[in-house]
Amino acid sequence: MSTAKELRSRAKRRSLIIQSTIVVLSVLVVWGAVSNAQYNLTRLNMTSGFSFLERDTGWDYSFSLIERSINDRYYYTLFVGLLNTLFVGFICIITTTIFGFIIGTLRDARHPALSFASNVYVQIFRNIPLILQAIFLYAILIHLGGPRQAINVADVAFLSGRGMMLPGLNVGPGVAVAMLLASAAIGIGLIVAKVSLWRGLALWLGSTVVVCLLGAVVLRPEGEGLFTIPALNGLRFTGGISVPIELLALVVSITLYGSAYIAEIVRGGLSQVPRGLVEAGQALGMSRVSIWSRIKVPMALRSIIPPLGNQWIFMMKATTIGIAIGFSDLFYITVNSISQSGQTLELILILMLTFLAINYSIAFFTNWLNAHLQLKEH
Repeated sequence: MSTAKELRSRAKRRSLIIQSTIVVLSVLVVWGAVSNAQYNLTRLNMTSGFSFLERDTGWDYSFSLIERSINDRYYYTLFVGLLNTLFVGFICIITTTIFGFIIGTLRDARHPALSFASNVYVQIFRNIPLILQAIFLYAILIHLGGPRQAINVADVAFLSGRGMMLPGLNVGPGVAVAMLLASAAIGIGLIVAKVSLWRGLALWLGSTVVVCLLGAVVLRPEGEGLFTIPALNGLRFTGGISVPIELLALVVSITLYGSAYIAEIVRGGLSQVPRGLVEAGQALGMSRVSIWSRIKVPMALRSIIPPLGNQWIFMMKATTIGIAIGFSDLFYITVNSISQSGQTLELILILMLTFLAINYSIAFFTNWLNAHLQLKEH
């Protein structure tokens, strides 16, 4: 009779043999694929490797958060695309989360008109493909009038077929990106410090406003005002912040689509809050707003965060539809780089690894946030 120790030893050896076999087979498959690719590239007189990243691109694109030119090298152009993707992705994550919470709360409301209107919104935007929404919205915006026929909002914001003009701080694109990074760092710091939800939001908003105003005061162009406001000058607008039509259509379409899904997640989380807790709040004389903010939302977050993280990852991946309307995100620039350089495998590998790193970071943050919000057992 074999002892329990011998049985465990045999099971461990068998498991080790199986795992080693799988690793060896995986290595052989990868080596065979790489060798075959190199052979085919050599046969077609195509070069491989990443040395092309040092070559000049020689082509332009529509949008960039930092300075650019057609003489930029491929690595710099890809970095510009990465910044554009992160910029749009995080804006959409914020807007879809805010609108999703509002619509999801309305779906949970007792008022039948509000509940019906929010349900109609969810059913419409959730069941129309995102790419169709983006193309449809882009087609509408691109056919708006010129600057002289622009939609005027209080003489400070304008919407035309050339884009949206908004007032803003009088700083350059590089300073604006630095302000966004500083705002993100403040938010992460507050989360790590375990500040409560509403206090953390207030501190984050206040700190972001202070940092941006101080940055604008110190780094604005000499002799110019703190704010820049768009104004019609002939056939174009001067001053203000210019938002291209492609960026506007992409952000709005992703926000409309994603908020419909997040609204369902929020509604499901709110409905799982025990009725007894709500009745206890009512017995204490709490208002509906207080019950929502102090009882329902904190309890619902424990079931909302995991599926919400999946939606955040989807929002980041959804930025790739920008290629359909000409927005120069990482996917768009990678496709153009492939057509210009012919380095297909290398560029696709860069694209996949980049999105893997971004989405894994979001998933890691979501898991950490979910663990942070769970009730601690003693």
